[in-house]
Amino acid sequence: MAALSTLAIALHVAAAIIWVGGMFFAHRFQRPAAAKQEPALRLALWRATFAGFFPWVWGSIAVLLASGYWMIFGVYGGFANVGLHVHVMHASGWVMMLLFFHVYFAPYRRLCRALDGGDLPGAGKQLNQIRRIVGINMLIGLATAMAGASGRYWGWL
Repeated sequence: MAALSTLAIALHVAAAIIWVGGMFFAHRFQRPAAAKQEPALRLALWRATFAGFFPWVWGSIAVLLASGYWMIFGVYGGFANVGLHVHVMHASGWVMMLLFFHVYFAPYRRLCRALDGGDLPGAGKQLNQIRRIVGINMLIGLATAMAGASGRYWGWL
């Protein structure tokens, strides 16, 4: 059981790093660099970036759910036996997933349709919506990671 717990934690952390780190890179570094490009090039770059990154987000979500619930129920015996930080990670993780699902199924799809139709202003509008949501999700993700890393030391709460 200890080896599986170690593997579950390692996979959980790796999935969180991939997702949150990818958002941090895209939002804080790629976005400012891409903003200097002409609209057609900038929008094509973002479409290609999302097409590569989003499958990793889907995989990260699957790993986070599987490893998280396995640890909660298989190791700790349920939510009644975990600390506040696990409840915080659980709730904020679901908010993050719902925000991602919205990005993927709404503005990202509209971005792709607009680009396919040559509507650069429409695609730019969708990209701006994605940027705002990813910025929010990135902040939630950073807070969630900090809660997960520090939560066992919250004895003062």
